[in-house]
Amino acid sequence: MEKLEQLYEGKAKKVFKTDDPELLVVEYKDDATAFNGLKKGTIAGKGVINNEMSNRLMQMLEKKGIPTHFVKELNSRETLVKKVSIVPLEVIVRNISAGSFAKHYGVEEGIVFEHPTIEFSYKNDELGDPLLNTYHALALKLATPEEIKTIEDYSFRINEALKAFWLTCGVTLVDFKLEFGRLSDGTIVLADEISPDTSRLWDVKTHEKLDKDRFRRDLGGVEEAYAEIMRRLDEHLK
Repeated sequence: MEKLEQLYEGKAKKVFKTDDPELLVVEYKDDATAFNGLKKGTIAGKGVINNEMSNRLMQMLEKKGIPTHFVKELNSRETLVKKVSIVPLEVIVRNISAGSFAKHYGVEEGIVFEHPTIEFSYKNDELGDPLLNTYHALALKLATPEEIKTIEDYSFRINEALKAFWLTCGVTLVDFKLEFGRLSDGTIVLADEISPDTSRLWDVKTHEKLDKDRFRRDLGGVEEAYAEIMRRLDEHLK
């Protein structure tokens, strides 16, 4: 497998072609953004942690029957993945009120939901990734009814698996974002990443934030929080 020219550069990753049309190389960066790119910075070592954490969690999910784009970790910052066409729906799974949910609905952070909730956002930076429902998604032809059902089913299964895993690490999974893609044959698979960039992770006892909220809210200790969450993952997922 040969890494070829760059296809795309986003806020946190670069994507490269390979000599196999069905495979791509993803390179994780240390760049950090928040609030749709309005806040920018750097988190030293973030790319390594996000790459390695995402790969290990995706391999765990594969064993539980969730198909993913993961193929092989090439080095600490680069991973070989299956080429997908990203479904332009960002899926946010919430177990506890926090972030934009608390802000939009006027509730305090930390309310534990009786049942997890799912939100869809239209993946469109120019529009600010607006919230939408399944009827909007169908009207915009972002996905078929069958694809939406598959994405919802996978998302709830992923939530249960990740909640249980993080609990063994002394961590509460508050909420997280997922993206899915279509393989060349139309199969829906989990894509993008699972990391402290895309998840809210609180210490079970202290509720200390061990995720990107430390960057968003200028709480300090960002690199230390990322390193701590990776240390806990290493201890429990070898």
